[in-house]
Amino acid sequence: MPGRAASDIEGVPAGGQTESAAAFVPERPTLPRLREAAADCRGCHLWEHATQTVFGEGARGAEVMFVGEQPGDQEDLAGKPFVGPAGRIFDQALEEAGIDRRQTYVTNVVKHFKWEPRGKRRIHQKPNWTEMAACRPWLEAELDVVEPEVVVCLGATAAQALIGRDFRVSRRRGELVDSPLAHYVLATVHPSSILRQRDEASREAEYAAFVEDLRVVPPLLNGRSP
Repeated sequence: MPGRAASDIEGVPAGGQTESAAAFVPERPTLPRLREAAADCRGCHLWEHATQTVFGEGARGAEVMFVGEQPGDQEDLAGKPFVGPAGRIFDQALEEAGIDRRQTYVTNVVKHFKWEPRGKRRIHQKPNWTEMAACRPWLEAELDVVEPEVVVCLGATAAQALIGRDFRVSRRRGELVDSPLAHYVLATVHPSSILRQRDEASREAEYAAFVEDLRVVPPLLNGRSP
């Protein structure tokens, strides 16, 4: 199985985990079976305040898997990953980098929206290590079924959960790293970080850097070094 077991994630002691989605993962999984089973997942408490499970989406034989942190407000309502403002930036960047989203698989480390109320708004909260570990069996199953050639971690949370807790996207973005997840593994920023830049010039610069990171991917699929 690609990657590490949930109990092996740094900061979650083996045998000390009380929440896990493992019991909900079907035997002989396929993407339709996984999606159906995940809809009823109660492997951690996050389902209690989410509208629905937001499972991964994409081609069964996708060569590239993108992994983000968790669904946001609009994803939670739609039940699909990367369909909000960050998703629109993501789609545009993929197109500029020469990647067809229809030929990729897109998912998140955590499948339920974690949030806190602020007035009428639902504000994103970063999932903790126990929540990410509890949800890890779904991601392990997705990796097993899809068997991507390339895994791209979007943002620090995904990168640290999958590559290692000491990994720093700011230092190693767009760089290939050794990992059992796939033949090629790299990390870049989460597209939502582009939206949080302080001004238009900063957003344009960060977007351009994001596209450059994604341009590493197509040559890998064509059997060439980037």
